[in-house]
Amino acid sequence: MTEQDHHLDTLHDIKQIMERSSRFISLSGLSGIAAGSCALVGAWFAYGVIANSRVEVKSIRSIGTSPEHSISISDWMGNQLVQIALLTFIAAFTLSFIFTYIRSRKTNTPIWGHSSRRLLINVMIPMLAGGIYLFKLIENQAFGLIAPGSLIFYGLAVLNASKYTLPETRYLGYAEMLVGIISLWCIGYGIYFWAIGFGVLHIVYGILMWWKYERNG
Repeated sequence: MTEQDHHLDTLHDIKQIMERSSRFISLSGLSGIAAGSCALVGAWFAYGVIANSRVEVKSIRSIGTSPEHSISISDWMGNQLVQIALLTFIAAFTLSFIFTYIRSRKTNTPIWGHSSRRLLINVMIPMLAGGIYLFKLIENQAFGLIAPGSLIFYGLAVLNASKYTLPETRYLGYAEMLVGIISLWCIGYGIYFWAIGFGVLHIVYGILMWWKYERNG
């Protein structure tokens, strides 16, 4: 090994140390695959509920300000679609955490540290804003805008957090926002765009990340 090669290896080691300190690099590609699979299962169950109920999807023009055009929090929490969404989120979060924890053990990186806290904060800010926005849509029965809104705000959250984790994550954020924007012109087909955004895109992203970072162990 020449002296130049030795310096290059040293610089490479320094770069890896800096990345470990500034980025949360323990995100597992298997987490994306698991989350996407849960989303597809949840979308399948939700589609069955929608098909059986035969409820007309409302657009922004149907929003009213009178009490008869809003629903209570108890009615909202008792809705089957909301229950399916909550169960899907819990399952996806649990599996993602398990695979990420396993990868953090392999890479000898703490799962809860300065970089992971910054990642969580940058994810939660757009997610909380989006949650408030979506709650008002549900309260006013503007169901047709829920799928586009959730995809757009989730894409913003992923993009906002991408600078604190694997850089390829930002492309997932762009794709989520693009799917959400397209669904604005396809009101009534939100369940399909949900399946694409939260299901297919996560699985594709997970496979690519596993192939690039974890395939060789």
